Amino acid sequence: MFIDAVVLKRAQMIDSILSQQLVNGLTLGCLYALIALGYTLIFGVMRFIFFAQGELCMIGAFGAMGAVFWLGRHIPAGLIGLTTLAFLGAILVAVLVGLVAERLAIRPIRQAARTKQLIASLGVSMILQNLILLSVGAENYSFPSLFPNSAWSFLGARVTPIQSFVVAFSIFLMVGLHWILRATRLGLHLRAVSESAETAELDGIDVDRTIMMTFIVGSVLAASAGVMMGAYDGVVKYNMGFLPGIKGFTAAILGGFGRPSGAMLGGLVLGVSETIAAGYISSSYRDAIALALLVFILIVRPGGLVGKGLSS
Repeated sequence: MFIDAVVLKRAQMIDSILSQQLVNGLTLGCLYALIALGYTLIFGVMRFIFFAQGELCMIGAFGAMGAVFWLGRHIPAGLIGLTTLAFLGAILVAVLVGLVAERLAIRPIRQAARTKQLIASLGVSMILQNLILLSVGAENYSFPSLFPNSAWSFLGARVTPIQSFVVAFSIFLMVGLHWILRATRLGLHLRAVSESAETAELDGIDVDRTIMMTFIVGSVLAASAGVMMGAYDGVVKYNMGFLPGIKGFTAAILGGFGRPSGAMLGGLVLGVSETIAAGYISSSYRDAIALALLVFILIVRPGGLVGKGLSS
């Protein structure tokens, strides 16, 4: 009887650990998916990899923190008001930076060789990161508390309000992007430019404006991910977007570059695989196992889990 009780307790403990890692992985996966969606949307329209998505996340987090600290006392009290202010501040700053980067660094070389485009994209990423480093320094900054510290149990896992919000709001943004692509005039223009910018221009579509809107949408996704990352980790730093940017890029490749549904799936697979590896093997191998999964998927399915194309 004693042995049976010990075995049962151990099994329950393993199930509880698995449930917790799945919840943590789903939370991280949603954040990776939002970043991956920015990568894949811009690539799908322009056939151009904008490596500064991670830096836009970081800038969004700083924008949210600044908005809450500087303007929070002028709005009605309450976490809902502060959270709304944080997202508005993050989106405003990230969209402004994204548009400036598109206009000054990307548009002039849009017809240039891919190597020049790649160098320009990496240059924008490094410039943004170093500008923030020079502006605020290298120390960690506490992100304002936007969610209560309470938690509840779900299938043996401890679920916090910020985790619930990350998953729910990420799903909302993903569904919203799908609706934009499939049911709006902007989505039609994005898909047309993705197929052929020259043909779209002959049909009367303003290609420059469409690409500008692509950067706006990508910046909104990155800024939203940045706010939720800051709230989830509790700190922001000048290089906080570097690793998530790489993970988002990995998720986009994993799902199939240029395909939004693939970016979502890739982000979730990457997040869950990372946390399970950290929980059952070692957190030291977390990043290595994620990249090993990427290599395996690319060997088995070079086009990614879903394939390529902006159509879905």
